[in-house]
Amino acid sequence: MTDRQKTRERPNPRRAFAQTYGSLLNEGFNRRTLLKGFLATSAVAALGQSFGVRSAAASEGGSTLTFTELTRVRDAEDHWPEGYDRQVLLRWGDAIFPDSPDFDLSTIDGPAAERQFGYNNDFTAFLPLPLGSTASDRGLLLVSHEYASPFLMFPGLSMEDYRDKLTDAQIRTVMASTGVSIVEIRRNGSQWEVVKDGQYNRRIHMGTEIVISGPAAGDDRLKTKADPTGTVVFGTISNCNGGVTPWGTMLSGEEGSMDVFAGDYTTLDNQELVERQGWDEDENDIYSVSRVEPRFKFENEPNEWMKFDWVVEIDPMDPTAKPVKRTALGRMTHEGAQVSVAPDGRVVVFMGDDDDFEYLYRFVTEGKYDPDNRAANKDLLDSGTLSVAKFASDGTMEWVPLVAGEGLLTAEAGFASQADVVLNTRAAADLVGATPMDAPEGFIPHTGTGKLYVAMTENEDRLPAGGDAAESVNPANPRGPNPHGHLLELVPPGAPDAPDHAADRFTWDVFALCGDPAKPEEESLFHPDTSQNGWFTDPDNIGVDPAGRIWVTTDGPPPDGMADAVYAMDTEGEGRALPRLFYIPPTGSEACSPTFTPDGTSLFMSVQHPGELRIDDMEDAETLDEAGTSWPDFADSMPARPSLVVLTKRDGGVVGS
Repeated sequence: MTDRQKTRERPNPRRAFAQTYGSLLNEGFNRRTLLKGFLATSAVAALGQSFGVRSAAASEGGSTLTFTELTRVRDAEDHWPEGYDRQVLLRWGDAIFPDSPDFDLSTIDGPAAERQFGYNNDFTAFLPLPLGSTASDRGLLLVSHEYASPFLMFPGLSMEDYRDKLTDAQIRTVMASTGVSIVEIRRNGSQWEVVKDGQYNRRIHMGTEIVISGPAAGDDRLKTKADPTGTVVFGTISNCNGGVTPWGTMLSGEEGSMDVFAGDYTTLDNQELVERQGWDEDENDIYSVSRVEPRFKFENEPNEWMKFDWVVEIDPMDPTAKPVKRTALGRMTHEGAQVSVAPDGRVVVFMGDDDDFEYLYRFVTEGKYDPDNRAANKDLLDSGTLSVAKFASDGTMEWVPLVAGEGLLTAEAGFASQADVVLNTRAAADLVGATPMDAPEGFIPHTGTGKLYVAMTENEDRLPAGGDAAESVNPANPRGPNPHGHLLELVPPGAPDAPDHAADRFTWDVFALCGDPAKPEEESLFHPDTSQNGWFTDPDNIGVDPAGRIWVTTDGPPPDGMADAVYAMDTEGEGRALPRLFYIPPTGSEACSPTFTPDGTSLFMSVQHPGELRIDDMEDAETLDEAGTSWPDFADSMPARPSLVVLTKRDGGVVGS
């Protein structure tokens, strides 16, 4: 998610947290495993004290990572370690079918873009082929395209005026360039290549027919003129991060769909829900879609907006299968949907709601996963229990069920049915006293230890103790304000041998507090051997490599002189929470969703929104043409076209090792 989108505010939830940072320490914060594995003293009582910044060489002994750490740089190129090769595998507009037209800014339109790789990639996953194998030389790339930047896509537009100047063809291009791409790839020697005639290649976009299932399917609030049944929607919007199910389907989280709608929301009956969902009168109609699709204007179709901000399940193995919006997983600004299987066979989906003071959610299926019958798992995500996280300062947390008719979720409170819960998930979480978080983003189970890692990107509006109770510091978000973000570690019972991700209660810990360790006022906390290049801010997506290390991408704006980047670190042992800088994308972009081949020899990442800050750096020029930059040259370069890259070691070894 780009920082440009993190500006929406929403009404305060009804909550009561008012503990100071110091009181959290006194209640047990410093008695848990925050520093386990890398600090043997009891000096943590003053987290404001710098832990020191040492050289990268000094950190090598404790870490399992052996690459030469990068030196921070901020420029228009991308950078990677010595001994590695970086390949740009796909860019916006690249052909992914035999009949795909060549990328040409002068002729691109909606039909052309529907046959080309999309814009601004976020979620990226490698699915080995054949399905169920551990093949590392052939597979499918599952890629979401979160949003578009029309002022970078088309010549002559600026950030201020592009809405008014977009042509209908350009609007259709934007609609077709977002969504999802499924592309077969294979390794050919040391290089990867796109298989344009791959039988599974597919584009899903804002015009694709999608089924609506689960508790909200057929509800009157989802019925429209084009769909009087309330079970069909055309398109998916704002596809951010996601996950892959054990049966090989893709889950794509819709995040921030409200930005696409236009009109006067006060004409609607449920105005409070519009506001709670994140409507911002200053940040709407970002693509002018309502000009070509009237259903995206509130006055024309008052229920259309309710059909978005869901988790979409897509079967990459069947290009004819319609995607399905699984409403049982709730409606929010979905950052992702990561999946695991509990010991009893039930499937568990973890989700973050990526806005300030929003929540962590979990869904546990009613039915059980059948590894021997893929078809039997088809509708598992339609029935189960949605819950929300509540943290305590003693290092425990509970998953509070969001079930209509249970506890505070009564008919009198507005939750007469489960459809009410999933259509107004945030309000249900407010009511049960969930813990408001600092913009939760990456949320991933560690396949080796059973622990979960979740990134809180930042929240500059978080208050110290003594302010508004709902927005003051709380156990899991202990800094107010929190401009740098942090990482949490959640531990289910039974870990590591048989982690029960469906259990009602977990334990938890702060894995890292982001910021500069050399500045005591930032109260950061990493391994004491973290180098001047290794610390980071604004954690976003998280990946886990086959060796068990986590890879964290950042989404700033970072401090002056820094660029968003990719860092790797161990989660156990002497190198626990010792980050090392691995990759730096072009200035103005962020890298997203590190994902690996099963053997760990190839690392795929998306490079999203390159060029946005380059515009700002060009002496405030309104357009690239005014800055003296040729559009054809700029649009053909990696720093301008969102790309998907792959990194490999020249010796063919495991990435990072």
